[in-house]
Amino acid sequence: MSQINVGGVVKGGLAAGLVMNISEFVLNVPVAGAQMNAELAARNLPPVSGNQIAVFVTVTFLLGLLTVWLYAAIRPRLGAGPQTAIIAGLVVWACSYLFSAIVFGVLGINSMGLVVLTIVWTLVEMIVAASVGGYLYKEK
Repeated sequence: MSQINVGGVVKGGLAAGLVMNISEFVLNVPVAGAQMNAELAARNLPPVSGNQIAVFVTVTFLLGLLTVWLYAAIRPRLGAGPQTAIIAGLVVWACSYLFSAIVFGVLGINSMGLVVLTIVWTLVEMIVAASVGGYLYKEK
């Protein structure tokens, strides 16, 4: 069994993270930004700040790296290609975006409409990001 190509994980992971961050910007600013701000204000919560955005961007790049690392780890068992990359992306999506969207809905932080939008949007986002990251990852 070959070793994971760390450089390939970094290259593919940063690309996946970039796709995810661009998608998150589109979702959180022009698409649902006003609704998110209104829902935060209705719960007496402050709007998202620049420092919080910096954390979100950083964590999203880490999720991109995790996605491509997982792809590299499962690739010897499931085979190289987009199907395996998408499986890796779906695992990361379920453990991050799906989980947090459900928690925010159950806690009443976000409306169910926003929860559903987030779940569907990020599902597509992760399929695309994982596909890009997996495409760029190559074994040594």
